[in-house]
Amino acid sequence: MEDLRKKEILEQSKIIAIYGLSNDPQKPSYHVAQYLIQAGYKIVPINPKGGEILGEKVYPTLEEATNAYDIDILDIFRKSEALPSLAQEIITLQNKPKYIWVQLGLSSIQAKEILTNAKLEYEENSCIKLEHQRLIP
Repeated sequence: MEDLRKKEILEQSKIIAIYGLSNDPQKPSYHVAQYLIQAGYKIVPINPKGGEILGEKVYPTLEEATNAYDIDILDIFRKSEALPSLAQEIITLQNKPKYIWVQLGLSSIQAKEILTNAKLEYEENSCIKLEHQRLIP
C-alpha cells in the first residue's frame, strides 16, 4: 500500500479492532494498543479470553466485535499460518472492517489474495504504530 493511502486510512479511521491483543504489558500488541489510544483512536480488543484490556471490553470473537462496532481498521496480531483461515472468516462477516492491517513480521500470500478478491484493502508486514508515527507527525 502506498504511503499516501496509508496516511488517508489512518486519518479517516476512528475505531481500530486489535485481533490478538494481549493483556501482558510486555507484548507488542499491548504497546501498540496503548499508543493508538493516546493517538485518539477507539480500540476494540479481540481475544478469546475475554475480560478487559486497557479499560476496554474484550470481545472473544471477531464476529462479536464487528456486531458491536463499525470497525475501520482490523489490526491483526496472529501467526502468519493463521492468516488464511482468519481471512476466510473476515469475508463471511456481515459487518466487515473497512481495512485489514497485519502486523510487522506477518504475511500470507493466500490471505492477501482472499481479502483483496473480496475488495478489502490489505496491508501486511507493517506496524500500524510505526506507520502512524512516520506518516502523521
